[in-house]
Amino acid sequence: MKNMFKKTLLLALVAALTVASLPLASVSALGLDDPKPPKPDGQVANEKLEQVWARQQSAYEKIGKGFDRDAEFTERVQKLIDRARENGKDVSAVQAALTAFEAAVKQAHPVYESGKGIINSHQGFDASGKVTDPEKARETVWAMGEKLKEIKTAMNGTGKALHEAIKAFREANPRPAKTPTP
Repeated sequence: MKNMFKKTLLLALVAALTVASLPLASVSALGLDDPKPPKPDGQVANEKLEQVWARQQSAYEKIGKGFDRDAEFTERVQKLIDRARENGKDVSAVQAALTAFEAAVKQAHPVYESGKGIINSHQGFDASGKVTDPEKARETVWAMGEKLKEIKTAMNGTGKALHEAIKAFREANPRPAKTPTP
């Protein structure tokens, strides 16, 4: 009797655990023939467009500040290269990286300038960045995204490569330690 009670209890426990492990709600994948899920209401889509537009404007502004500083930066790097060359240092890697960077800036700058029209017209957005026409706003965001991609492609990582070349040069040629004056 006791043995039968144990088996019944064990069977009930296994059944309870099996039922407990089953999901409470049914789950199904959206197949190719299933209808498309409902689109979010216009307010959510507009908010997303506004967020993307704000990020794009910020990125564009940051790129512009970078272009403004590039001439000064490349001039300083060239002076450092010239001074290091005069001291007999091998500056070929840094010079090559600087040359590639300058060429990329020359290629990317016209693309940047062409983006000004998109920023200034801001079709589909009002002056404060709020969506006025969702379709035009989508087109504007897409067009600006393409300009930013073109700039990135034109730069082709040359800024990072230049910084890496400078870093490698500094590691290979550390500055002499200053001797303290008594």
